[in-house]
Amino acid sequence: MRVQIKVCGLTRAADAATAAALGFDYVGVIFAGGPRSRTLNEAIHILRDSGTAARVGVFGVPHATELSNYVRMVPLSVAQLHGDSSPKAVLAARAVGVHEVWAVVPVIDGALRHDTEELFQCADAVVLDTRDAGGLGGTGRPFDWDAIGDMLRPMRRQAKLVIAGGLTPDNVARAIEMLKPDIVDVSSGVESSTGVKDPKLLSRFIEAARSA
Repeated sequence: MRVQIKVCGLTRAADAATAAALGFDYVGVIFAGGPRSRTLNEAIHILRDSGTAARVGVFGVPHATELSNYVRMVPLSVAQLHGDSSPKAVLAARAVGVHEVWAVVPVIDGALRHDTEELFQCADAVVLDTRDAGGLGGTGRPFDWDAIGDMLRPMRRQAKLVIAGGLTPDNVARAIEMLKPDIVDVSSGVESSTGVKDPKLLSRFIEAARSA
């Protein structure tokens, strides 16, 4: 199975269309706050020409009604949970009809959360992302792939593994080699400025990931 590729933090319809044309498997819009966060109506516009790429919404701590509306209106294939990615939150998101639920596990000071193994059993995917204390992620920095790889081996179950945090066209092949993820997730590593994706970097990223 080849590694699938996601671009996140999309803020412009043109970037989503470019990513889809290049062959990205997932296109993501953030609703969890921060400089790339967008509204429901903005997301509908941004993802309107995303072709067959699966649409991902990145959420903080959504109310069930809010989550259901976003999934239905955009529409979304995946809800990626950042603010509350506990097993309970995963099950609650699944109950409102989300096709896939991805749980984000922060890597803080080289450590994983105590419920990471449980999330590999109940979520559709587990997303590892670098996080500072008090933040939701999106630091643009990679974590220690070698150390985390050793921790992950006994935990990985049916859920897919998604690697995020500091990926670029220059290091994604190494991340794939070391961690053997199912999906790689890039945002700032393919930008010319905050929220603006660079077509050349998008192309380089997908080429590097495909060749790994």
